[in-house]
Amino acid sequence: MKYSKEEVLQYVQEEDVKFIRLAFCDVFGRQKNISILPQELPRAFEYGIAFDASAIKGFGDETRSDLLLHPDAETLMLLPWRPEHGKVVRMFSRITYPDGRPFECDTRSLLIKAVKKAEAEGYHFLFGVEQEFYLFKLDNNGNPTKDPYDYAGYMDIAPDDRGENIRREICLTLEQMGICPESSHHEEGPGQNEIGFRYSDPITAADNAMTFQTVVRTVANRNGLHADFSAKPLENQPGNGFHINVSVKADDGSDNLSYMIAGILEMADQMTAFMNPTENSYKRLGVNKAPRYISWSNENRSQLVRIPAAVGEYRRAEFRSPDPTANPYLAFTLMIYAGLYGIKNRLDLPKIADFNMYKADAQTLSGFKQLPHDLKAACEIASKSDFIRRHIPAAIVDFYCNR
Repeated sequence: MKYSKEEVLQYVQEEDVKFIRLAFCDVFGRQKNISILPQELPRAFEYGIAFDASAIKGFGDETRSDLLLHPDAETLMLLPWRPEHGKVVRMFSRITYPDGRPFECDTRSLLIKAVKKAEAEGYHFLFGVEQEFYLFKLDNNGNPTKDPYDYAGYMDIAPDDRGENIRREICLTLEQMGICPESSHHEEGPGQNEIGFRYSDPITAADNAMTFQTVVRTVANRNGLHADFSAKPLENQPGNGFHINVSVKADDGSDNLSYMIAGILEMADQMTAFMNPTENSYKRLGVNKAPRYISWSNENRSQLVRIPAAVGEYRRAEFRSPDPTANPYLAFTLMIYAGLYGIKNRLDLPKIADFNMYKADAQTLSGFKQLPHDLKAACEIASKSDFIRRHIPAAIVDFYCNR
């Protein structure tokens, strides 16, 4: 349900809400928040709530440290793990300078801008995501270890799959928050799990991806475990993927899926620094079903982009290189612009790669361009990209590439 400002104020008063969290994220997609009391909510809606931006990565230094958070009433969500009496709710917020100008490093606003541009041109993008994570035990002091919660394999069941009840609790918590997972199961790695979501509009999908990681970490901690979303938690085990399913609908009813995919493939290496933003990210690529080459195919999980078996409204493309350390707002923003580039220029898809990339010989693979092999290479490509400069503010590019 999407609320208006008036409905939020009424809800807070009638439902015994004692704390309102105004949520946002830094340029890397790490969620932040500030809590306010109910009596401050009208001021938050009218003028915004100030915070010290100099303490947030990528938001500037002490010389220009004041920014304002403006809650988005439509994103009101109860946090069900907080007390029943004296409830806590959360709203995502847009960020502005004190004079009202939008803050250029607010990545959620960048996605909103991309969605509006696409819609103005007659295209509507939909996103559905699958995120993988490991569950590790805590030591006697409550610190994370690298000891997996179980040693089950792909889609195993209890008792081997000890994560079954954890996933169930995660899914039920999300459902209480109005977010409905599509599927969940044990993944290939020891203690590794995956939960996937049905498609929705880009803003909702990105907000839900942010909420998902918070819920997983909260539920894991409540059960004496640590949830690890890093790209490669264990050296000799599968990495964590953030598989992004995307489709596009046109106002004129035309089929633009192939053009959209061609655009994403064309820009894939230029986007990699934002899809895989850590050094650890590049330990995952090229092994255990994570792509290394820029290629596509139907159903084939060894490709960068695959078209899963589906018909009608469920027909989509799956982009397989991103990992869960990516900022979903930036990832979706870039995919929309890349898709629009492919559609506008009616790009042809490269030749289909209907074979296993992991078993192909060197001569075959030599015909395919590779994704950047490390973060430095990815940043060099991004820094020189006209496409990236057009759509991502220079301050964000600089922060990603010159940390």
